[in-house]
Amino acid sequence: MSDIDSLKMNKAYLKISSLDEPSDEKDYWLSKTPSERLEAVEIMRQIIYGYDPSAARLQRVLEVAQLT
Repeated sequence: MSDIDSLKMNKAYLKISSLDEPSDEKDYWLSKTPSERLEAVEIMRQIIYGYDPSAARLQRVLEVAQLT
């Protein structure tokens, strides 16, 4: 099981509100350190685009050139 699979939403803290209401999200993220923010962005990126450790490296291309 990967780290992403272990993340679950705690529905006790879920709040549904109108888009007209002011949000406290900005204050929450400003209270985090830059490294915590980057870690959160990386987790969200992996959730959205998927994470495959075998594809995490750059692809190597081998080309055989014939001498004339």
